[in-house]
Amino acid sequence: MHIERDPSGDFILESGEIAARFGLSRDDFRQRIRQGLVTSTVERGEAEDIGTSRLSVRLGNRLWRAILNSEGEVQSESVTFVRGRGRSSGS
Repeated sequence: MHIERDPSGDFILESGEIAARFGLSRDDFRQRIRQGLVTSTVERGEAEDIGTSRLSVRLGNRLWRAILNSEGEVQSESVTFVRGRGRSSGS
């Protein structure tokens, strides 16, 4: 996967590549973004992990996560299923 950075340092993911990780076409993935169904986070490494980043993209109960080295190259990536947030079962 090719990941770039814009001039402000934000990560830029190619939508077709990330869509494929979720088993979707680019258009289907973009539609889900427009619907507000896709969330993402970036975590910067600290201490012994300084210079690395962890990118996470969540769509429904699926989570794609990649670890990047200090040059921005993908060192590992995975797609996993995650549990939804717990709901109260009150009356």
